[in-house]
Amino acid sequence: MRSLWDDREAEACGSELELRVYSSRLLGRDKSLVLHGGGNTSVKIAETNLFGEEEEILYVKGSGWDLETIAAAGFAPVRLDHLKKLAQLPALPDTEMVNQLVTHQTRAAAPLPSVEAILHAILPYSYVDHTHADAIVSITNTADGEARIREIYGDDVVVIPYVMPGFDLARLCAGRFAAEAGPKTIGMVLLNHGIFSFGQSAKESYQRMIALVGRAEEYLRRRGAWEVALPAAPAAHSVELAREQAKLRADISGAAGFPMIVARHADGRSLSFARRSDAGTIARQGPATPDHVIRTKRLPMLGRDAAAYTEEYKKYFQIHEPQAKERKTMLDAAPRVVLDGELGLCAAGRSAQDAAIVADIYHHTIDIILRATALGGYRALPAKDVFDVEYWDLEQAKLRKGGKPAAFAGEVALVTGAASGIGKACVEALLARGAAVAALDLSEQVATMKSGANFFGLRCDLTSEEHFRRALAQAVEKFGGLDMLVLNAGIFPGGCRIEALKTEEWQKVMRINLDANLMLMRECHPFLKLAPRGGRVVVIGSKNVPAPGPGAAAYSASKAALNQLARVAALEWGADNIRINSLHPNAVFDTGLWTPEVLAARAKHYGLTVDEYKKNNVLKTEVTSKDVAELAAEMCGPLFAKTTGAWLPVDGGNDRVI
Repeated sequence: MRSLWDDREAEACGSELELRVYSSRLLGRDKSLVLHGGGNTSVKIAETNLFGEEEEILYVKGSGWDLETIAAAGFAPVRLDHLKKLAQLPALPDTEMVNQLVTHQTRAAAPLPSVEAILHAILPYSYVDHTHADAIVSITNTADGEARIREIYGDDVVVIPYVMPGFDLARLCAGRFAAEAGPKTIGMVLLNHGIFSFGQSAKESYQRMIALVGRAEEYLRRRGAWEVALPAAPAAHSVELAREQAKLRADISGAAGFPMIVARHADGRSLSFARRSDAGTIARQGPATPDHVIRTKRLPMLGRDAAAYTEEYKKYFQIHEPQAKERKTMLDAAPRVVLDGELGLCAAGRSAQDAAIVADIYHHTIDIILRATALGGYRALPAKDVFDVEYWDLEQAKLRKGGKPAAFAGEVALVTGAASGIGKACVEALLARGAAVAALDLSEQVATMKSGANFFGLRCDLTSEEHFRRALAQAVEKFGGLDMLVLNAGIFPGGCRIEALKTEEWQKVMRINLDANLMLMRECHPFLKLAPRGGRVVVIGSKNVPAPGPGAAAYSASKAALNQLARVAALEWGADNIRINSLHPNAVFDTGLWTPEVLAARAKHYGLTVDEYKKNNVLKTEVTSKDVAELAAEMCGPLFAKTTGAWLPVDGGNDRVI
């Protein structure tokens, strides 16, 4: 542990709430303390209400906010006196607890207060910090975890046995703290859950957290259980292995009932852990903390038998659901974590971001399991306790807040010629519909043109089969498979009549516009065949297919041949549930090819203004890259679910095409 506190930064904070934001972000920056929305913090502030009365307000982290990026608006202000009264009740149902928290906020637009707000309220300190520190959980998730915690801290912390978060935990902590806290007490350890620190200032509470967790890390280090070495495990990367991953994704998506992103992590540590001879024992105890279950499920899947995992999950539900206070509806039975000796760690989610969160949590879980094992044996909570959190209405509400998934959530698209023009617009249209997008282009700009977990840009020379196979394997490793393919890359050489057309120029155009696309279709077919909702291909053709013009023989012939190839593919691939359709744009001027100078020159050639030239079609409308891209994306959606082998112009109406 290393304190990140900076007195100069703290002095720039203009209020107690700003200091609370500052120290919360310091905690959130350390992933060994807080992962993806976990942990919570609070501060008690005296404020004057509308009647001129002073009252104490608890500002506690709001549900859905992440400590790493939290702002003042992320803290929910709740009247402290009311929270203390709630803590004295003999019982309080979850739904009524939430109602009481919400109805006693002082700001209507504030987020839902943390379910641990009552626990924060009863601790007699201005600042309270709560994390799920890896080091603490590594120690408590052992057979003698409580004894070890007492050995490390003595009277410096109050030790709380595991109780499900919420009102019951607050009541237990209030009783234990009142009975056991002394002058030296600076924290509280919740077994199998995490650690609290507190103080009268933001700095005091934060630095106590760092010091307490640091003592746990030092304890692990002294016992050889901090940096647990694993044998080297070299990873393999190939299109063939990518196909195995895509099949796994298809099986997981089938078990879930919707498409899933399945990202492969083949780093040495993940592979080595997956290959351990005792993986079936140490990895199948349960999550590091029950909070993780809504992201990772209770257990990872070992190997690739999704059907067996699904049956096991159903039995888990059937055993524990009858013991619940209210009836539960079973969630999907698909795994979120897969450990496989060949693939390594695979993380599944409804989006690439979700899959990344799963992987991040499980990478920390691996460290926790290995450290606990080195201490004598990892032991998670019983399945019933984990089930109670997984099916806890308050936790499920967090998942429901996301609303209806985007149209292409969990699906993967590959776009060629993606760094500019129509290709770039296709990337944006697909991302906007929730797809994960692998973007290929010869330009290096493709790698950085977008950010976010759902985007993966790769420089790739599509005339090289080796280049493309490597890029395809990387894309599948990143997202798990392929659902949609947009064939956009191509070149349009300068005007040249047939009698002056050189063989080399003809062959160059054919190699890029036709041969490369044949290779792409062939290599992508096995992956498209595994798409959970069926594969989709959109070919970006040209007006020159139905209506060629003079001086463009190579371009027109290559696009016409590509379109004919697409028609044959539609015939052959229909049995594989793959549909393929073509768009024929014309006069799309918002691309790198059309500079203002070129546009002005072409307009002048036809005796038109630039605006007239852009709209020189039947509908007198301008056709943009976005127009083409939006239709390309729709062709991959449900509106075109029963269409294959189609040609569709996007040209504002061209008299020769019509």
